[in-house]
Amino acid sequence: MFKKLLSYLSITLGALIASFSVACILLPNDAVDYGTAGIGIIISKLTGINLSICVIGVFIPFLIAGLLSLGKDFFFRALVGSIVYTVGLAVFEKIPFTLNTEHFLAVAFGGAILGAGLSLILRFGGCIDGSEILANIIINKLSEKKGKNMNMTGILIGFNAVVYSAVFILLDRNSALLSLLVYVVATAVIDHFTDHFESIKQVTIITQKPDQIISWIRDDMKKTCTVINSRGAVAGENKTVICYVSYFELQKMRESIGKMEQTAFITVSNVEEIIR
Repeated sequence: MFKKLLSYLSITLGALIASFSVACILLPNDAVDYGTAGIGIIISKLTGINLSICVIGVFIPFLIAGLLSLGKDFFFRALVGSIVYTVGLAVFEKIPFTLNTEHFLAVAFGGAILGAGLSLILRFGGCIDGSEILANIIINKLSEKKGKNMNMTGILIGFNAVVYSAVFILLDRNSALLSLLVYVVATAVIDHFTDHFESIKQVTIITQKPDQIISWIRDDMKKTCTVINSRGAVAGENKTVICYVSYFELQKMRESIGKMEQTAFITVSNVEEIIR
């Protein structure tokens, strides 16, 4: 219960940091957030509809998709993060805040703060960007149909390329370039603090009770795994279970396996590419 409470508090704090960056630094300096929040900002600027309503309206379909593909625990974490983020936008929009510096420096600073907030959300299993949910669903479908694992980088870059092209065409060229800077800085910060969250994760589980874990990976995660006979210098005969998951699936796996087998030894490493 303490860990769960800590995770929700961290997601809340991260969402407030992200909304402060967007409302008080990025938007006043003509920059746009990336992902689905960027789509919401574009709609708000073109239609005059309240920013918070546009952002949450765009995110809701992705949130429902996350519920269906990633489970209830992820859904509630993402729901808390998105609600706090949109409320934060509404509150911080009304607070006067000015950085007396050049647009370039202000946007770089705002992107770093945004990345810090998003990193905090991602590290504790939350999400406030539908593009990441979409990317996770796509790679899962590809894995099921073609047996091919891939990282989320290409999908996320493609999604945000569409967003920034829309900013370039519909809003302003300078806004598109400044927004691209936000993406570069924020993702660099996220990549550092979440240990390459876009990459494939190899999970290695060493356990003496593998049957329940293997059944859970196959039935609940809809994944396959490799089982190797192994021997520990102290524990003796055991099994080594290896499987590959995405960053969001890793959060679910970490909590579920911890409940099933508290004595299992688990390591996680990054895999950039799997060649079959």
